Amino acid sequence: MGQPVTPTGARTSQENDMPKYLCLQRNVPTDPASADKPSPAQMQAMYAKFNAWREQFAKNLVDLGGRLGQGRVATADPAPDGPFVEVKELVGGYMIVSAASLDEAVQIARACPGLVRPGSGVEVIEIHAPG
Repeated sequence: MGQPVTPTGARTSQENDMPKYLCLQRNVPTDPASADKPSPAQMQAMYAKFNAWREQFAKNLVDLGGRLGQGRVATADPAPDGPFVEVKELVGGYMIVSAASLDEAVQIARACPGLVRPGSGVEVIEIHAPG
């Protein structure tokens, strides 16, 4: 039987006992001139680099995550009125990686094509599982 994988094609956590890290793609202030959209040729090259990165780090990719959509805050009481910043305005997406250390997880995230660029950075946070 083949190795279990998530719907995104990453390996399941049962196969990988290394610590896990949440990688949050963060929007960061930048010069608007440096945030130009890539051309179709640049996008094609980026996808080729992304696929090579995904193959290189396949053993570390627990969940490739994705972009965030609509959400709602669940509270015990009715939520107070007010202008609140939505998480999707701060966080562009996420992924979960496994690595031997925080430094290794940062290296994996930093190597992901298109993830660390002008206007975008990655916050890498260790996940502590209950138990």
